Amino acid sequence: MKNIMFMGTPEISATCLSRLIEDGHGICAVITREDKPRGRGNVMTPTPVKTLAMEHGIPVHTPATLRDEAFAALLDTYKPEIIVVVAYGKILPLNVIEYPKYGCVNLHVSLLPKYRGAAPMQRAIMEGEQETGVTVMYMAEGLDTGDIISVEKFPILPEDDFEAIHDRSAEVGGKLLSETIEKIYLGTADRIKQDDSLACYAKKVEKEDCKVDFTLPAARLDCIIRGVTPIPGAFAYLNGKMLKINKATVVSGKGRPGEVIDLSDKGDGFVTVACGEGALKITLLIPEGKGKMSAGAFVRGRKIALGDILE
Repeated sequence: MKNIMFMGTPEISATCLSRLIEDGHGICAVITREDKPRGRGNVMTPTPVKTLAMEHGIPVHTPATLRDEAFAALLDTYKPEIIVVVAYGKILPLNVIEYPKYGCVNLHVSLLPKYRGAAPMQRAIMEGEQETGVTVMYMAEGLDTGDIISVEKFPILPEDDFEAIHDRSAEVGGKLLSETIEKIYLGTADRIKQDDSLACYAKKVEKEDCKVDFTLPAARLDCIIRGVTPIPGAFAYLNGKMLKINKATVVSGKGRPGEVIDLSDKGDGFVTVACGEGALKITLLIPEGKGKMSAGAFVRGRKIALGDILE
């Protein structure tokens, strides 16, 4: 029976944990973040990982730090043979990394050494990459610098946004993680050093990254919009009010950057906006203070007209 401690927080972690449970890996304990207030009522809500673990009767701990004697005692209580980390959100100290017999392994959602850091899925899409993937690695003190054990690649399709790549990474990652753990126990796992010369950093996506600059080529903007959809969401301003752009395609067209050069209120409709090169045909958006709606509904509400400027 394996003795695995799992560390993670968001949905992608829960998907991976679910796969490990399904495949019969012995999870001795789950470490996750503290409950947080959510929604309009600020209801204290557990992380997806905590909810899943509790459903399966797995002990859950939410330590404020991994660097004190209390967590050291927790490790001694469970004596994990492997620690598995998926989007936990805290840096592990060296004494934790070195504790398990078979090592501390991490699922990173990029093709390392490319896109080390906080936002690998978003940045890969935003930079126009045509493929991405997941990497299982042994953890080290550096940021995503550990030796690679296994990798699984998959394409980034022209219509893929952050949500699509997130969900695909979770499914592919859970399967790869399960297979890799089995290889580690069997002693057949690879250990490949990363080539640091090929590394690039995927910094956290900030609000300024989501502001649509229509002086850029439409093809570039398409990548940026897909990379931040549905969250945090790409946006521009129309008549001083924020307009989030949820779905757009690259089309031909000319005009001043940001100018509405074509639109339709028929059916789902569209709003076509000129860019530095080409144009974006917007079909799904979120007006300030409103819910998600089709471009056609927005046009029918007479909220936009030919010649208007998005900025």
